[in-house]
Amino acid sequence: MSGKSIKIRYFAWLRERIGKAEETITLPQGVATAAQLISWLSATDEGYAYAFEEPDTIRIALDQEHAEADAALADISEVAFFPPMTGG
Repeated sequence: MSGKSIKIRYFAWLRERIGKAEETITLPQGVATAAQLISWLSATDEGYAYAFEEPDTIRIALDQEHAEADAALADISEVAFFPPMTGG
């Protein structure tokens, strides 16, 4: 799994806090789920740490389908992160 490229897209205030709308990264060794990706990104930079300070509230889509944080990234080409939705 290490060495696989994956596109990451950030929406709304996540994009503002991170400072970019999307990027393509090479998954590091040991990053196999969306939750592990959030944790790894948070450790790389203050902007990511700020954006993902409450990871349980972040909504995730893998290849444009809603997914849980423990979803595997093995066959995924795109991960999207969304802030929690508010309102009624």
